[in-house]
Amino acid sequence: MAVRTVLRMGDPRLLQVARPVEHFGTPELRELIADMEDTMRALNGAGLAAPQIGVGLRVVIFGLISNPRYPGAEPVPQTVLINPRLTFLDAETEDGWEGCLSVPGMRGLVPRSLRLRYSGFDAEGNPIERSVEGFHARVVQHECDHLDGILYPMRIRDLRNFGFSDALFPGDFPGED
Repeated sequence: MAVRTVLRMGDPRLLQVARPVEHFGTPELRELIADMEDTMRALNGAGLAAPQIGVGLRVVIFGLISNPRYPGAEPVPQTVLINPRLTFLDAETEDGWEGCLSVPGMRGLVPRSLRLRYSGFDAEGNPIERSVEGFHARVVQHECDHLDGILYPMRIRDLRNFGFSDALFPGDFPGED
């Protein structure tokens, strides 16, 4: 369909809470998802939330098989997740480096739950429920944060662990978004 412009940190639309999707299987929803997929693919992202392209709906996509920006990352199945709900399976967290297509060129060390269950719906309104851990859990949490107006720098505990990728990791950039 189309590669859309990704909003950057500072745009007030990224701080708004997204509305639930009420109608599934519509041409408009399919077009939004196709545009999100094209945009994510064009930017080598691991995920994208609708608010990042200026659409205030609770829609995220994510997935990774092989990506030069995430050379050591475990595969994550290509997923469209609408109106997601997250349930943390325990209190264990893990710090990991994150970046974001809306915060280009920067990375930060972000604590995330290590294991969670997510549920929601696909584009046609079919229910989805998965229990995941590791990188998959991190990507889901990052994308779902966008639906609540949260960008990853808001979760960083120590701003000494936040900066430009090339300054933090000269010659060795960990993945983003």
